[in-house]
This record gives sequence, C-alpha cells and structure tokens, in this order.
Amino acid sequence: MLSGMTRPVRKLSISVPPDVAERLEQEPNASAYLVHAARALMRREALDAELAHQGITVTEAGVARARAVRAAVDVAWPAERYQAVRERVRHTVDEDPAGRVTAA
Repeated sequence: MLSGMTRPVRKLSISVPPDVAERLEQEPNASAYLVHAARALMRREALDAELAHQGITVTEAGVARARAVRAAVDVAWPAERYQAVRERVRHTVDEDPAGRVTAA
C-alpha cells in the first residue's frame, strides 16, 4: 500500500479501451479523475440499493420521464429564477451536528 495525502492508497494496473485512455490522458491527475468517477458510481449504487430496500424500483422509463420533466423546467426557468431558488435554499437550510440537513 502507498500512502496518499489523506489515507492509504493502493497502486493498480488497469486496462481500458482506447477512448477511455484518450480521455484519461487529458487529465492532469488521472487517478483523481478515476476515484471521483468510481465514487460517483458507488453513491448511485448505494442510492439504488436504498430505493430498492424502500420498495422503489428505478426503471429506464421512469428515468426518461424524470429527465424530460427536468429538461422542460430548464427551458421554462430563466437563470435568474434558478439563482433566486439557490439563494433561498442557502438561507433556509442548516446542517445539524449529525450531518443531516434540516430546515431552519
């Protein structure tokens, strides 16, 4: 094991397709890029597992509907409205000591 800046790390040798290799070669820190991508996927998998545990099934059709609704909102809302909502949320949400987000 190698020591990283914050915690131990392991060095791996991986094989990737050419398009992925080309993308990684553009990154100043390919390891950090891959860690970020892997953790994002891990969070998604954990969310999917929790939803399944709660009896909620995520389907491709449901994801497509949600994306369509989001796209419609993106078109309908001007940037100023997004900014106003962001500011309102920042001012009305606090984080408690346990790390949970609660309304102020």
